[in-house]
Amino acid sequence: MVDFHSHILPQMDDGSSGVEESFEMLSALARQGVETVIATPHFYANDESVSDFLARREKSFAALNASVGKGLPDILLGAEVKYYEGISRMAGLEALCIGNTGLLLLEMPMKRWTEYTLRELIDISCSGKIILVLAHVERYLSFQSSGTIDYLLKNGILLQINAGFLCGTFSKRKALGLLKRQAVHFIGSDCHNMSDRPPDIGRAYEIIRKKLGNDFSQAFINFAKDFLNKN
Repeated sequence: MVDFHSHILPQMDDGSSGVEESFEMLSALARQGVETVIATPHFYANDESVSDFLARREKSFAALNASVGKGLPDILLGAEVKYYEGISRMAGLEALCIGNTGLLLLEMPMKRWTEYTLRELIDISCSGKIILVLAHVERYLSFQSSGTIDYLLKNGILLQINAGFLCGTFSKRKALGLLKRQAVHFIGSDCHNMSDRPPDIGRAYEIIRKKLGNDFSQAFINFAKDFLNKN
């Protein structure tokens, strides 16, 4: 299994407070069957440069690698990049993609997106350099028009949901509906710590298996694994 969205790197953002907590989070993911976790610390263009962010990320990753043992999920480095108007012209955006995949996890505004915003997303998607993945898309759905998801999908933009969306009593049905229509491509725990935002993604995958079947569940897992492996 793949955890596509996490804040496991120590002291990078509002996620893991240190190496010990990162180790606990990785151990919890391993127990749930996660083989690969994408580290996606927050990146805010108005707070620091891409180069400074990458240097901090490398230092954090090195500290974690020096302390963890075998049997834990593989870690791929990425970022959760906050959208702003003009991001399509941002220098160095490609450097924030996940590993060498070309996948960029983008955090969108919690409001109805304007035509300008949608055009920017399409501009990035059609550049041939970046494949956009919108982070925890369930947070934005209620603000958008009914055709927005189809418009994004037709333009090659991928969608990620958080595990909590699938596990929630009142949101599970909607999450499963999106999965059935193949409008969701990745699941992330969006874990930040071991207390109020722990790595709890195993339940989400189990719900997919029980509600949509083993074949669907395995195909969904393989899509993420194959995508990461072939890029």
